[in-house]
Amino acid sequence: MSRIGKAPISLPNGVEITISNKNLVTVKGPKGTLEQAVDPDITVKNDGGVVTVERPTDAKPHRAKHGLYRALLANMVKGVSEGFVVEQELVGVGYRATTKGQQLQLSLGFSHSVILDLPPQIKVSAAQEKGKNPIIRMECADKQLIGQVAAKLRSLRKPEPYKGKGVRFVGELVRRKAGKSAGK
Repeated sequence: MSRIGKAPISLPNGVEITISNKNLVTVKGPKGTLEQAVDPDITVKNDGGVVTVERPTDAKPHRAKHGLYRALLANMVKGVSEGFVVEQELVGVGYRATTKGQQLQLSLGFSHSVILDLPPQIKVSAAQEKGKNPIIRMECADKQLIGQVAAKLRSLRKPEPYKGKGVRFVGELVRRKAGKSAGK
């Protein structure tokens, strides 16, 4: 049995969930509205503020989708009530980040600056304190969207193992390698 799929999702105050007959689940809350299409085999029930996800059989595809949709719905509920925050830091000499509306302008050691257009659901801010690495902070209700944007940002300049320069998540550990050994 799926332990994740069996766990009920409790709705916090101010969060409403609507389940249409075509298995389209809509979650509304103070941080926004999210929608998710659910497989027709999986049933989603709302019993007075507690959402449960059920499957018809113990077949392998049904077991897999059971846990998947429960996790997706739980992330939607958390997103519209609390939201998700991702912080990334730029490690390297001359690495900078500035924001202008929904555009993020990055100086990552290339001959040109990189401009990233962000989706309107994401709130972004860039902070730079003297003597510290610049930090990019992104907030969004959609966990999948913010994770995808953070991965795209990190892929622009991945942390390299010798000096550790690049874009990394705050608190991420980068395995460092020893450089060349000293000569004789």
